[in-house]
Amino acid sequence: MNLPFKRIISLLAAPALAGFLALGAQAEELKEIRIAVPDLSAGTQHSGGGIVDVLRDQQIFEKAFAEQGIKIQWSFFKGAGPVINEAFANGQVDLAYLGDLAAIIGKSNGLDTRLLSATARGVKQYLGVVPGSGIKTLQDLKGKRVALASQGLSEKDLKVINLDFNAAVSALAAKQIDASWGSSALSALQAKGLAELPLNTKDLGGAGSVQAVLLGNGKFVDAHPEVIAKLLKAQQQAVEWLTQDSNKDAYVQLVSGLASYPPVILAQDLKDQNLSEIFPSTLDPVFLSGLQDKVDLAAQQKLIRKPFKVSDWVAPELSAARL
Repeated sequence: MNLPFKRIISLLAAPALAGFLALGAQAEELKEIRIAVPDLSAGTQHSGGGIVDVLRDQQIFEKAFAEQGIKIQWSFFKGAGPVINEAFANGQVDLAYLGDLAAIIGKSNGLDTRLLSATARGVKQYLGVVPGSGIKTLQDLKGKRVALASQGLSEKDLKVINLDFNAAVSALAAKQIDASWGSSALSALQAKGLAELPLNTKDLGGAGSVQAVLLGNGKFVDAHPEVIAKLLKAQQQAVEWLTQDSNKDAYVQLVSGLASYPPVILAQDLKDQNLSEIFPSTLDPVFLSGLQDKVDLAAQQKLIRKPFKVSDWVAPELSAARL
């Protein structure tokens, strides 16, 4: 069959054009980006701490996607990790800022999430205990009721109670539990004489400190790679601000105001740390190795049934670049 040259070109171009138009229609269908965050606030405002509070305060994502008419929907969950994992499973969120353990549990349980970015590393955690309990070391916890809101490490001779941050603080204040392993929010109880903080992860050589990540719903990441690339580029504005140690005081005031905690609590927490050490976003070998250690430990402690390779978790388009 001898078709004119132009006709042949037209026939060959039709499938490609159809595919291009389909991709364009798919991009146009995106009206909002749904982002989930554990709510760390003790007041009426929302706070996710770290990069989340900077992103929202500076309206970075909103400005980045304004021209495309894409709205940013921030959803804050008091139930923290378990509730956000459930939202992922139900297709209710596209992205989430999570601590390492919650993210690892979700992945191990079969959630199709992709590791997109580091958001914090070496976040200090504290052991908060009821005043007068006599608990000074980890060994003193034997036989005690312990809430492990973010650490997630258990021993056979502990009665472990899994609570979110705010619930753990309330339970400790009410003496419903003997101890809690959690964030600097426990310092608020210490200031009121409702808790003692005998040790933190610095005393343990960094063991038990938290890493935080940005995760993407697998289907969303695959369907909108250009959106993910743009979002990560925009996020770097917050990272650059956060990693300037000259902004530490401004950061303390921002987070404390949103979380309704006295600024002295966060200032005390960060006194021996630089922001430039905590908030780099790169998925570098050290960060990924630390996450792998958390996966292996979670499996060892039977917090997850199926260990996995963190290197396989990284979104494929980021695995080479390590953005």
